Amino acid sequence: MESQNSHLHPKHKIAILIESDFYENEIFYYKYRFAEEDFELHFLSRLWGQEHLTFYGHEYKAPMDCRESFENMSDEELNSYSAIIIPSGMVADRLRYTEDINKLPPAVEFMKRAFAQKNIIKGIICHGLWLLAPATELVKGRKLVCHNNLLGDAKAYGAVYVNNDVVIDNDLITARAGDYAHLLAKEIIKQLNK
Repeated sequence: MESQNSHLHPKHKIAILIESDFYENEIFYYKYRFAEEDFELHFLSRLWGQEHLTFYGHEYKAPMDCRESFENMSDEELNSYSAIIIPSGMVADRLRYTEDINKLPPAVEFMKRAFAQKNIIKGIICHGLWLLAPATELVKGRKLVCHNNLLGDAKAYGAVYVNNDVVIDNDLITARAGDYAHLLAKEIIKQLNK
C-alpha cells in the first residue's frame, strides 16, 4: 500500500536549477535516480514572465520544458525543499545574468536565501560554482570541489578547495564534474535518508 500512496506524500522535494546548455546525461540521471527514492523533482529557472520556457541541452540539444520559477518564491515554499542543485554545463553562467548591474541576479538571490537555511542541502557540481561569483561569501571558508577549470575561481571566492570527486561540508555537497552526477546524487540521498 505504501508505494501507491507515496506519490501523494513524497519523502523529499528536490529543486534543480535549469537553463539552456545543460548537460543532458546529468539531468536525465537525476530524473530517474531521485524518482527511485520517491523524491519529488522540480526544475526551476527564470521564466521571464512566460508560463514556461523550453531549454536545450549542450551535447544533444535535447529539449526540456520548465514551468516553475525560483523568482518570488515564498519562504514557506523554499523551506519545503530538502535539496537544491546547481547543475553542470552552462546553466550557472546563464543564470548569473542580471539586467541591472546594481542588483544581484535573481538566481543568486535565491541561492543566498537557500544558503541561509541550513536544513536545505545545497548541491553544486562542476561549473555550477559560477553562480556564486556575485555572492562569494556563501562559500568563503567552505570545503568544496569544482571542475578543474574553476580551481582559480574557487580560490578567488575564498573557498577551501579539496581535491576529491565529491566533498561534503555540512549542508554543502559538491562534485567535480557532470560525469560525477551519480556521486553527488548518492551523497544527497544518503544525507536525506538519515
